[in-house]
Amino acid sequence: MKSTFKKLLPFAVVGILSGATTVGVQQYLVHDSNNGDQSYFTKSNNASFVGMNTATVGDDFVKASKMTVPAVVTIKNYQNRASSRASEQDLFDFFFGDPLGGKGQQRQKQQQAPENMPSGLGSGVIISPDGYIISNNHVVAGANKLEVVLSNKKSYIATLVGTDPNTDISLLKIEEKGLPYLNFANSDNIEVGQWVLAVGNPLGLNSTVTAGIISAKGRGIGILSGQGKATNPIESFIQTDAAINPGNSGGALVNVNGDLIGINSAISSTNGYYQGYGFAVPANLARKIIEDIKKFGIVQRGFLGVNSLDLSNDQQVAFYNQEKKTNIKTGSGVYIIGLPDNSGAQDAGMKIGDIITKIDGVNITDFADLSVAIGSKRPGDKVQVTYTRNGKETTSTVTLRDQKGGTSARTKADLSVTEKIGAEFQSLDDRTKAYYGLSSGVVAKNVVEGSEIAKAGIVDGYIITEINGKPVNSQKDVENLLNKFTGTGQIKYMDDYGRGYQRGFKMP
Repeated sequence: MKSTFKKLLPFAVVGILSGATTVGVQQYLVHDSNNGDQSYFTKSNNASFVGMNTATVGDDFVKASKMTVPAVVTIKNYQNRASSRASEQDLFDFFFGDPLGGKGQQRQKQQQAPENMPSGLGSGVIISPDGYIISNNHVVAGANKLEVVLSNKKSYIATLVGTDPNTDISLLKIEEKGLPYLNFANSDNIEVGQWVLAVGNPLGLNSTVTAGIISAKGRGIGILSGQGKATNPIESFIQTDAAINPGNSGGALVNVNGDLIGINSAISSTNGYYQGYGFAVPANLARKIIEDIKKFGIVQRGFLGVNSLDLSNDQQVAFYNQEKKTNIKTGSGVYIIGLPDNSGAQDAGMKIGDIITKIDGVNITDFADLSVAIGSKRPGDKVQVTYTRNGKETTSTVTLRDQKGGTSARTKADLSVTEKIGAEFQSLDDRTKAYYGLSSGVVAKNVVEGSEIAKAGIVDGYIITEINGKPVNSQKDVENLLNKFTGTGQIKYMDDYGRGYQRGFKMP
């Protein structure tokens, strides 16, 4: 029961990353920064909704299709997948599409795709004339080479600028000028029932356009934390009934003006193919993430600093009441069950038992609302938090912090060694050393998808014995060896079966 409860309860410190979201981002988009990096990617200010006149709809679909198709690309992911686990294969196939026939079991049986054959196919959207392309994190994960193919069949090798597993967004760059691109619409303004088009490359079919409506907004489906590598996921998906299939991932969801309102990411399906529900990352969230990546090299994550209980989730509340012997009632809002030390919320006077109802005047009905409202902010930003305590409503100003308690932006240069390479390490106990006949070793944990460690073939649970020819016995050993190291290093490790490997990795 306890383990089930932990899976259901989002104990992650709320505040979530400062990627822009469907709630609370409008001010960010209205007040453009004077910094060129901050406002680099264009947006559309004239988003409108299609009427129900069928002739108008047809014309608008043609116009939007002509605008969108040239700006949507195919992304081919080439990688050495010999050491991939079955669970990673499943996620890859579910999200991504399989150029070898769409069979996850077939993919698991093959140890390594031929060098001239991509491991997976996805989509991307050109968002600037000089070659910046937005896609999903899972589309590019694990790649040692990324090929981008335009709608005119011209091909480029892309540079991966950065990724964010917490929102499933990635940013790529190809060297070209004068490319067709899409403008960002303000996804805060979309409405349920609005006509949309999904454009991508599903099932290996290039430049496919499907139409539908927005079925719902602010959907949290648990896929980023449940099947991905997100540690602090933000899920506020746009749900659409426009047909989305494997291979659509990373493609465009546009309004009838051809403006980008979302990045197609996932489907809800019992068989891995379209059954009526597709999900897209809202444009505001995607835009904020890529602007952070472009300017800082990493996503700036602002945190409110609370552990929370979603009062709208009946099952979650029931498990909490059973576990803690409490009698909390279900309803609207987010109930604070914990305040970590050095918490912005705690410093602002908030307490366990308070129920958060608004952020900056925007209603908070559930955990997804809270995460995306804070997700539009960076460390150091201030938010107005409205909460009830014993039936009385109070509003406090909270200064957001990063996970280390800081209130200023960080760049890649500020990251620790383990943050740079994308993993943490636990000392190996004597019993395990004796079992494998080792004199040294650390166990990899919390390996970040797409990180340098992951690219070397290491996943959670693998044992690292040497780095650059030196034995390692603790995380401190790893940090000391790599603290000032640059270039390509060598790492020796063992998999779950005791098989040894030696691989190279690039120190960021």
